[in-house]
Amino acid sequence: MIIGKPLLTTRQIQVKVKELAQNISKDYVGKEILAVGILKGSFMFFSDIVREIEVPLTLDFILASSYVKSETSGEVKIHYDIREDISDKHVLLIDDIVDTGITLNQIRERILSRFPLSLKICTFLDKKERREVDIPLDYVGYVIPNQFVVGYGLDYDNKYRNLPYISIFRKKA
Repeated sequence: MIIGKPLLTTRQIQVKVKELAQNISKDYVGKEILAVGILKGSFMFFSDIVREIEVPLTLDFILASSYVKSETSGEVKIHYDIREDISDKHVLLIDDIVDTGITLNQIRERILSRFPLSLKICTFLDKKERREVDIPLDYVGYVIPNQFVVGYGLDYDNKYRNLPYISIFRKKA
């Protein structure tokens, strides 16, 4: 396996996280947010961004998967669900990357069926070229090319999540 030159450096990540948090804070002035992180991939981005958001918030998580190594299975599994009652909350769903949109769409529909006051979606990376399901994204860090990436929480076979940058991943031939 080869991990190449960083696509996004640690500094670029930090700058974008602060920018996104400022926009979210501005949009939610006078409101409290329930920030929901989609695990496992979003854990680094989630922890960084919630520390920068300047309005009151509570935290929860959902653990979902649809990938096996570098390929999507197309089947979304929910391993751990949100425990908070969200029927009277402004929910901010935070994800690491939107690829086909299948997983995020199923999570979005699951949340909407519980009647939150509002639902907005924040993703650090958007791989628009791969989109199969149209998802309304309210906050996007970077639009990236259709290449498999690792680092900053993103993985290949549960490895490389700990990299402090994001890199294009290639398997050796």
